[in-house]
Amino acid sequence: MSNELPPRPSRAWLLRSPLGWLATGFGAGLSPIAPGTAGTLVGLVLFWPLALLPHGVQAAAIIVVCLVGVWSASLVARHEGRKDPGLAVVDEIAGMWISLFWIPLSLWTIVAAFLLFRAMDVVKPFPARRLEDLPGGWGIVADDVMAGIYANLVLQLFLRLGWLP
Repeated sequence: MSNELPPRPSRAWLLRSPLGWLATGFGAGLSPIAPGTAGTLVGLVLFWPLALLPHGVQAAAIIVVCLVGVWSASLVARHEGRKDPGLAVVDEIAGMWISLFWIPLSLWTIVAAFLLFRAMDVVKPFPARRLEDLPGGWGIVADDVMAGIYANLVLQLFLRLGWLP
């Protein structure tokens, strides 16, 4: 009887699969340093052209990314044998998009959205941390959706108070 662990499954499929590409934020989740932050940056870049479209199209795109994100993150979690593997960053993309939804884009709002979303994703104010307990990809994506909602609400407040140009 051997005490050896079974070989770790290959991650090569992630780069061959459209769902793997989405789940990892087009490979950002494979970053050895701060994959969540890398995924958030991908979300920011991908939102830029989306911001030119009507809000209804943006909302539909956010919903699609969330739903496909749940599916793809579930597959990655199952493959990795972990509840919320760090390489699944589609949740950061969705959360960043929600942070920027209905926000006038400027350098200040983009920087504030990025920082607020990362802070909310790390701190996970109620009920975000509880949402992580949802099964599969739902738990992976839902807490970042909540973090994005919190970041968006704070940004809306800052804009209304005139604290951001």
